[in-house]
Amino acid sequence: MLQLTRPIAFFDLETTGVSLSTDRIVEIAIIKLLPDGSRQVKRKLLNPQMLIPKASSDIHGITDDMVKDAPTFKQVANEVKMFIDGCDLGGYNSNRFDIPILMEEFLRVGLDVDLSKRKMVDVQHIFYTMEPRTLTAAYKFFCEKELIDAHSAEADVSATIDVFLAQLKKYQQLGNTVESVLGVIGEEKIVDYARRFGYDDKGVEVFNFGKYKGRSVGEVLKAEPQYYDWMMRGDFPLHTKQKLTEIFNKTLLKNN
Repeated sequence: MLQLTRPIAFFDLETTGVSLSTDRIVEIAIIKLLPDGSRQVKRKLLNPQMLIPKASSDIHGITDDMVKDAPTFKQVANEVKMFIDGCDLGGYNSNRFDIPILMEEFLRVGLDVDLSKRKMVDVQHIFYTMEPRTLTAAYKFFCEKELIDAHSAEADVSATIDVFLAQLKKYQQLGNTVESVLGVIGEEKIVDYARRFGYDDKGVEVFNFGKYKGRSVGEVLKAEPQYYDWMMRGDFPLHTKQKLTEIFNKTLLKNN
């Protein structure tokens, strides 16, 4: 049985698309597991303040008409922030999609949410480490059930928790704590949620893309400060730009 020292909030987002910098959330569902074994649920449809492409509606079933009277993310941002406050985070492909998208939304409305001390359990990462498949297949494999209402945020996040608990039961080596699970599958150390930057073996921030891939961000910015301006004007996520500015300012301090 899962043992928690603090709550873990599993969540799933449905969005207008998959771009971290331009797409928006249309539905958020969070199920918070508490150390005493109880659960708290929060689900909201959101008005993304942009048209939902038909291709996206075809996947999650949420249309413009369904969200026209729903609150915007800005209107619920503090409520969501408070609900996940003090929680570790979990989801399915959450480290590479849901968490980056959610953090972009927080940044857009000016809310500072620090996840640096949070543990992040990506159930897809566990599944891909042990048995590479999709969430629907994972649910059938681990829970021996068919996933009904796939791509409904609440159904997906509930299924994700069921898969996670079944994984703990199946793979004894994972242990029964968040720390023990991450000890087995690894805990990625990230700079920005979109992973445009990473760390080298000395802990120095390096580029993960483009002509400077593998090069120290600070050294590149020192030699070519115009590259900072180019990135700040470019179509990069807000969190990436925030971290770029932190590295840039740190580089300037070193030079003074």
